[in-house]
Amino acid sequence: MEKNRRMTNIELLRILAMVMVVVMHFLYYSGSLMEVGSSLSSVRIIGTLMEAFCLVAVNTYVFISGYFGVKSCFKPGRAVVLLCQIWFYSILIFLVLLALGMPTLGYADGRVNVYGLVSYFFPIETEHYWFATAYFMLYLLTPVLGTAVKNMSKRRLEITLGGLLILFSFIKSISPIEFVVDKYGYDFAWFICVYLAAAYFSLYGSKLFEKKGWMIYAFSATASFLIQLLLWGVCQKSSSFAYYFTVPFHYNFILCFTGTIGLFYGFLQIKIKEGRMAQIIRKLGTLSFGIYLLHEHIDLRRIWYEFLGRIVNPGRMKGLPYFFAELFFCLFILFGAGIFIDFMRSMLFAAAGNVLRKTPIGQKLKKLDEEGRA
Repeated sequence: MEKNRRMTNIELLRILAMVMVVVMHFLYYSGSLMEVGSSLSSVRIIGTLMEAFCLVAVNTYVFISGYFGVKSCFKPGRAVVLLCQIWFYSILIFLVLLALGMPTLGYADGRVNVYGLVSYFFPIETEHYWFATAYFMLYLLTPVLGTAVKNMSKRRLEITLGGLLILFSFIKSISPIEFVVDKYGYDFAWFICVYLAAAYFSLYGSKLFEKKGWMIYAFSATASFLIQLLLWGVCQKSSSFAYYFTVPFHYNFILCFTGTIGLFYGFLQIKIKEGRMAQIIRKLGTLSFGIYLLHEHIDLRRIWYEFLGRIVNPGRMKGLPYFFAELFFCLFILFGAGIFIDFMRSMLFAAAGNVLRKTPIGQKLKKLDEEGRA
């Protein structure tokens, strides 16, 4: 029962993280964030504050994987399912749009774009979805990372992790100069840092985050917002800090990292009674990744806001009431559509899996998964 409650907590966090991802994309595509050279408005201030509290979403997904992954076994079958899930959305959405006569990256105005076609069939290699690419590569490396962590002393792991965080997070967080190697946390290298940090906390814990998780999350997000607000004022007088203005909202910014850990530990303390609601939460959690694969498809990411926004706000009126109306409508439609489509996808995959298990390939994958448990 305790395991179910714990997993329900984590699935609830996974759902919240996906909601945060959609919110961040809405804020970006709707132009609701503070920008250097633009005037402040209530929408931009509220939007930037929301961004500060949602920024931990991507790190949270990786942190969950590291926290529990270090104590579990690698399953090649899981990697195959993940890849097929990405293919499902990448190819199917293209075919649907093509059938509807809508322009796509692969085909538009009677012209074929070779790169576009390749991106549908090789989404990992072309970074069709940057997060899916980095996450898939990370998952393939988890056996190596897990073995390394388990065979390192606590002290050696602390030194290794500390060095990585200094290199990939702390230095860039205080430097007003952009580093060539810095990808703002949108990369495989930063995911390794977060994964290893999560593995460390899973093995050794943290009394500070256990007791003050919510407070650390709230402080980190609020501080990030206030820093960017301050930098906006500085940039109005000098463009020298134009780059550093964006740093508080990078995934590898130190406060985003501490906020991620704080939010995770906050959810670990939540107790959810086993029952129908817990079952629904766990089911929605397993389907939530489909929401990302749907609305961030290369052919949809630039058009869904304009399409949905015009439905709820055809006059494109400005102001907080219209901002929240568009936000909640987009969240409702994208979340509902994403969950429904991924539920149908899961049913299809389950049926295909029953057939595949009887084939030599299926038997081989099953054997590899069982070997991983040994």
